[in-house]
This record gives sequence, C-alpha cells and structure tokens, in this order.
Amino acid sequence: MELDLAGKNVLAMASSQGLGAAIAQTLVEEGCNVLLTGRDGEKLETLASRMGWAATGSVHYVACDLSEPNASQTLFQAAQDKLGQVDILINNTGGPPAGPVTGPDADSWRAQFDAMVLRIIEITNLCLPGMRKRGWGRVLTLASSGIVQPIPNLGMSNTLRSALAGWSKTLSNEVAADGVTVNMLLPGRIHTDRVDQLDAGAASRTNSTIDEVRAKSRATIPAGRYGKVEEFAAVATFLVSERASYVTGSQIRCDGGSIKSV
Repeated sequence: MELDLAGKNVLAMASSQGLGAAIAQTLVEEGCNVLLTGRDGEKLETLASRMGWAATGSVHYVACDLSEPNASQTLFQAAQDKLGQVDILINNTGGPPAGPVTGPDADSWRAQFDAMVLRIIEITNLCLPGMRKRGWGRVLTLASSGIVQPIPNLGMSNTLRSALAGWSKTLSNEVAADGVTVNMLLPGRIHTDRVDQLDAGAASRTNSTIDEVRAKSRATIPAGRYGKVEEFAAVATFLVSERASYVTGSQIRCDGGSIKSV
C-alpha cells in the first residue's frame, strides 16, 4: 500500500528513544523529513546520524525540555527553521513517576500537568493554523491503555493522559472539515526501556524477579507476549498517512488485546 508520505514534514516529540524513536524511524524510511526532539542532545545527535544512513527523508534534531515554560515555542521555531512547516505532529511525552494516585502532592501534579498536557496543547495550537490553511494535517497523540482501563500503580499517568483524551476528541471535531485528522494511539505492553523500568519497580515492590513479573504480565495479554516497537510504529505511520484520511477522533489500541472492555 502506498502511504503517500514522501516529503511530509514531521515534528516528533520525545523521540530520542522508545516509541517516539521507532515512529520517527519508520516515517523517515517512508520519505518524511523528521525533527527529533528530547532532552539529551548527544543521544539525539547519535540517533539522527544512525537514521540518516538508511533514510529516504531527512533527519534533524533539537534538544528541549518539556518542563520549561517556553518549550513549545522553542520546538515550533526549530520546526520552522529546519523543516519549513509541520504537516504531521507526533505528540509524545515521557511518563510520570509510578505510584498510587493519592501519593503525589500538588506541586508534583502541576509539574507533570505542564509537561504532559499543557505542552501538548500548546505545540498543537502552534502547528494547527498552518495545517488548516493548507487543508492537510495530522495530529497523533501517544497515550496509554490506562485511559481506557486504568493501570495499577500508574495513578498520575492514568489521570493526566485521560485529560488528553477529552481534548483530542474535542479538537478532532473542530478541525476535521479543514482536512486535519486528530487521533490517539494507545500502547499496551510494548517492550521499551520504560516498560523495563516499570517491570523492575513491580519486581521490587512484590519481592519477585523480573522474569516472574513479565510472565505474570504476559499471562494477562491475549497475544501472550509484549509488543514490538516496530509493530506500534507501523500503526502510527498508517494513521498519519493519506490512506487514513477518514479516521479522526479515534482512540486506536495497540495492545495485543490486553484491554478487556469493549
């Protein structure tokens, strides 16, 4: 299937590793021009160099911390300088600390809200006018299966990412007639460094081994395994393609069937 992505310009947030990096890699291979973002400039430089060898599109990067108040403007200006315009926005952030929803204090909630919710809204608002004017755009926000079926001990993530669900659906209705799609992609247990950290934390809390934790987790997934980042990236790539132009306002699950609700 031809996805008609060659030449599209992509701002990929939090793309120095994990799910963000996998999506960026796939889009570059499809011929997109991608701006990688993250806090670690050296990691971004190494990743951009590696991606560039096999790319049909171009790869750029900018180091930026989403906790900074001016982060959205910094990212948008870098996108204008390096790409010229943003056709596809991949909204992604790091996950908050694990723990019960009753644990964090007010300052922790505010800090995580700024980095995980407010920055997403800000950068999207900066990119949308150009997309709407050109009559084509894609906004894809990575969230978590926890917004459908809350994940134990991920209280902040369940709460803050759920706020983005209401925002994303509302926005999709406002911009659909302008040729802009707005969707969410919900990962289940995709094998990333973040999932390794969560598994290690669970092992420590339960006095178990990591292998025991993973076996117990796999038993809850109908597919019987953790997902691969490449599988997740393939779904994301389709959703931002021309072929998915009639898919908007949706929450797409990529979880091996782990969410049990309909």
